[in-house]
Amino acid sequence: MIRPPLCLLMSGWLLALSACNTVQGVGRDIESVGRAGKEAMR
Repeated sequence: MIRPPLCLLMSGWLLALSACNTVQGVGRDIESVGRAGKEAMR
């Protein structure tokens, strides 16, 4: 049986990936997450 947190994580990834229509969109999303991480560490 898949644990609920893992199921939620997988659902979130699927939702995020479905929102990106192209490979370029995925790249932009990953880049924005990196920028947000840098800003949070400052």
